[in-house]
Amino acid sequence: MAKKNRSAPAKGLRGSKAGLALSLGSSALAVIRASKQVRRARSRHDKLSTADAVAGMLPLITSAALILRQLRSRKRETPETA
Repeated sequence: MAKKNRSAPAKGLRGSKAGLALSLGSSALAVIRASKQVRRARSRHDKLSTADAVAGMLPLITSAALILRQLRSRKRETPETA
């Protein structure tokens, strides 16, 4: 029995401007959630949990920066005519 590819509809959005904006929004929400985790760990004075939460934020911030770079490059490639 062949396995269905459930990500097929999302593949069309991946390269589009809407898909990139959606990715950016989800990354931003993940960064907010992770920052709350950092604050919670710092309030408990738990250095190991704080380090874990900060380390978890780094890939999220990096992915958000990469998505922003893609959006900016698309904006430069297709200038809007007024």
